[in-house]
Amino acid sequence: MNTVDSRAALFSNVAEVLCVDDMTIRQILNFCKEGRLRVPTFQRGFVWDANRVAYLMDSVYKGYPIGSLLIWRTKEKLKFERRLGPFTLPQPDAALPVDYILDGQQRITSIFGVFQTEIQPDSNVDDTWTNIYFDLKADSNAQESQMVAIMPGDPALDPTRYFSLRTLFDTVAYRRATRNLDDDLAEKVDRLQTVFKESRIPVQMISTDDRTTVAIVFERVNQRGVPLDTLQLLTAWTWSEDFDIQRKFQDLTDEFEPFGFKGIGEDNNLLLRCCSAVIAGNASTETLIKLNGATVRAHFPSVVNGLKGAIDFLQKNVQVHSLDNLPYASLLIPLTVFFAAPGNKHVQYTNDQRNTILRWFWRVCLSKRYNSQPVKSIQSDIAEMVKLRNGEASDLGNFTVNVTADDFKREAFRMNNVSTKTFILLLAQRIPRSFVTGSPVSLSAVLKDYNRNEFHHLFPKAYLRSQGAPTYDPDCIANLCFMSRADNNLLGGVAPSKYRSKMPAQIDDILSSAVCPSFLFTASFEEFVDSRADMLCTEALRLIS
Repeated sequence: MNTVDSRAALFSNVAEVLCVDDMTIRQILNFCKEGRLRVPTFQRGFVWDANRVAYLMDSVYKGYPIGSLLIWRTKEKLKFERRLGPFTLPQPDAALPVDYILDGQQRITSIFGVFQTEIQPDSNVDDTWTNIYFDLKADSNAQESQMVAIMPGDPALDPTRYFSLRTLFDTVAYRRATRNLDDDLAEKVDRLQTVFKESRIPVQMISTDDRTTVAIVFERVNQRGVPLDTLQLLTAWTWSEDFDIQRKFQDLTDEFEPFGFKGIGEDNNLLLRCCSAVIAGNASTETLIKLNGATVRAHFPSVVNGLKGAIDFLQKNVQVHSLDNLPYASLLIPLTVFFAAPGNKHVQYTNDQRNTILRWFWRVCLSKRYNSQPVKSIQSDIAEMVKLRNGEASDLGNFTVNVTADDFKREAFRMNNVSTKTFILLLAQRIPRSFVTGSPVSLSAVLKDYNRNEFHHLFPKAYLRSQGAPTYDPDCIANLCFMSRADNNLLGGVAPSKYRSKMPAQIDDILSSAVCPSFLFTASFEEFVDSRADMLCTEALRLIS
């Protein structure tokens, strides 16, 4: 047995690792046709295009390394599986172990699709990539590919130049295809067939029934840098026939959409972390993988109740009307833990608990607590949230927060960053009013839609440009407020002293709701920014006190 490489060393202490020297293409074809090589549902689908398949065939033909395959052998067949590309494979012999492809699905699917002739692809699929031809007239240099993808019936398909790879492992078809070739071409095609029949692909095999180990292995050896889709992984082996976690998550998407929180149901990673936090007190998906499937099913209603309670709290207390409004989506994780309750029960909270949660919310946002070491911080907040819910002494929110006026001068208004989202919610607490009509802004509609058109500059950029280079960035947070595009167009890109005449006579409530100094219309831009930044800082300190 050969020495196992460094990738195998990742799991050599927890699973039996078998190093299989290699497999021939014929073996791969036979194993697939017998249903022995299969694709677990947590793998992504086949994504290679025809050119990439052709390059793979060219690499095999020229003897270039194409990487090893990683196979997981287990005695238990998964409840959910993927097709091999467009091919539905037969069921394997129940008495034999099953080999699942952990790494190499694209290569195995390509090989099977190009060479096999027995299983028809499912209808309504693009099978261009299965029609790979050897270009008999192409230069055999190292760089240029001698393989091309051509659909049958294409006028470019010259039978005197292109030879189909599909015939190489079909004796009858090969004999028919080479019958009329002259000796030189026949010899060239024979060499082609020999190369593919004798090619051997290195294989590593992990033999274990420990599925947590397989999850870790799959994540670490994924060579394309795409994160492990834990939801698909868990669907494959944790849930029963009557509990499809992906369907449950889709139901949440449909249920939350009318309230502006469709994004929660679409964020699989967030939902999984909420599940893990509620069920095991730990937000890591690794923890969730280790749980018994029955435990997850039994506690899933508590997770749903926790999410509903968290959303209701955020809407009523912080004016959060969509997932996009949250400075950190992961704020939902500790909140879901607090509100999680079994069955039809709902968590009743006191005013003191409400105030503690609000103080924690603002302190997390204004300190950017989840920017660094988010896993550790979230775990700490989960533990303190549980204490708060149970009526125990809790340190929730008791961490250092430094807020200064400079934060509002230095930070630019960018819709998707933490500072801007926090600033928007800070203003939302004051129930902003229209600068034109004085009526309250419909926060539910504005924040659900959540786009840049609802926020504009108090000192218009066009005006500031006409005055030369200002000391502060015109896009600094202290220069922005709730203002619809219609209101902004009406007021125009002029100095505040000029657009004042288009506003109501009484503007105290408008300015107060915007946390804006009364001398907006007479101060210089620099004086205004200094004053408003101080006011915003005072408001922030009030929220975290």
